Amino acid sequence: MRAIIFGVGGQDGYYLSQLLEKQGIEIIGVSRNVTETKWIRGDVKDRLFVEQLIHTYQPQYIFHLAANSTTAHHALFENHETISTGTLNILKAVYTGSKHSKVFLSGSAVQFENRGLPINEQTPFAPLNAYAVSRIHSVYAGRYYRNLGIQVYVGYFFNHDSPLRTERHINQKIAAVVKRISKGSNEKIEIGNIDVKKEFNYAGDVVRAIWQIVNQDKIHEVIIGSGEAYSIFQWLEYCFEKIKKDWRDFTIIKKDYSPEYQILVSDPTILKSMGWRPLINFYQLADIMLADKL
Repeated sequence: MRAIIFGVGGQDGYYLSQLLEKQGIEIIGVSRNVTETKWIRGDVKDRLFVEQLIHTYQPQYIFHLAANSTTAHHALFENHETISTGTLNILKAVYTGSKHSKVFLSGSAVQFENRGLPINEQTPFAPLNAYAVSRIHSVYAGRYYRNLGIQVYVGYFFNHDSPLRTERHINQKIAAVVKRISKGSNEKIEIGNIDVKKEFNYAGDVVRAIWQIVNQDKIHEVIIGSGEAYSIFQWLEYCFEKIKKDWRDFTIIKKDYSPEYQILVSDPTILKSMGWRPLINFYQLADIMLADKL
């Protein structure tokens, strides 16, 4: 049994490849920036490359996880090519030469209208940033090909982290600074609104949800989140408590900072009805990231 993972070099690709290998599945990992020799260097935006890969390997599963995880406007065309065009390339290749393949497309919490209430599968989309535009297009492409008989699944990811996150993500930024301070650094961390609330899920739990979703046939679009929101302040406070330091001595709060949202939380009723539960909670995630335990 084979699976192709586009975006294997990222956080989600790493944890998913680990999970699938334990299932005895042969992994064909694809990344633009290959760091391991066992993976293939390639770009999902390259239609001919994608078509040849899928037609050659005839995988049972295809996971499209490739993306630049940013809502910034400057990444508009990069994410259009990777997410939107990449999705069409995969689906067209499956339709023309590998119709038995199950395709998983990653979606995002930020592509939904957010009124401060828990977001579920019926919440309307809202193209409020460049990233959301690409994600929404990807979902509609998936729905189109599902109508043509292709098995297409979408998982809408809410915030999730691990030690593999880069420091441009606030949770990892805080954890990394705290680790350096524990070793003697006197640096300060600059943060925006610490009252913003979001989910603090573990990437390993998220990929378990992905695997559960693609191994059933009735539900094709699923919110992936815990439904539990915590503030940046709570993360900041807990991480500094672990090294017995006062966060106020090492933190600069940005003035006139306007966050994208005040709260971003899921309603994972459908996912939990499928039997999924997170195994790692907020505090355990902080412990893992502070210890660099994959």
